[in-house]
Amino acid sequence: MALLSEEILRELQSMFEGLTGPVKLLVFTHDAECEMCETNRALMEELASTSDRLSITICDFDSDKETADAYKIDKIPATIVTGEKDYGIRFYGIPSGHEFLSLIEAIKMVSTGDSMLLEPTREQLKSLGQPVHIQVFVTPNCPYCRSVVQTAHRMAVECDLITADMVEANEFPALTRQYDICYVPKTVINETREFIGEISESEFLEHVMQAGH
Repeated sequence: MALLSEEILRELQSMFEGLTGPVKLLVFTHDAECEMCETNRALMEELASTSDRLSITICDFDSDKETADAYKIDKIPATIVTGEKDYGIRFYGIPSGHEFLSLIEAIKMVSTGDSMLLEPTREQLKSLGQPVHIQVFVTPNCPYCRSVVQTAHRMAVECDLITADMVEANEFPALTRQYDICYVPKTVINETREFIGEISESEFLEHVMQAGH
């Protein structure tokens, strides 16, 4: 059974007409032992069918362990949105609800290679000294999560030292307990800084810069 309606598929085809560069969805799955993996893979396959500039590669989390390790994938379902290079954009769990739009925006951004960040933000990120790992914990029905995820992904596109994850909190209960996720969006940066809720780009940048120095 299709996950996306014909109407949505047509809308996506129209939205992706503006893609300028190729985009690959690298999907890590293990359907036999991962309850949500089959659904995530089906969603990505339907999405990839909407544009000639979109392709998909399916990797089994167990048998393709070398690939998973190379991309530092430690949980599934996982989807990487890559373009001319790996920009560090990760989706853990099914990007449904509001987060489906985050996935669409990530595809468009990777296709162009333009982070769409403000110029002062771009300039400051050039001085980032250490790798930064951003985890944004979300739920599908959260109206504020999308903007935080998109800001994190934009920073990953802009700076090679940044990796940014969307993590669907409901699908990873162990992480939800580990990071004490009571409210979303909750953002954890390098295990040393965290904040809850939607904040401005400049405030987000301050957290990133402090975590990366």
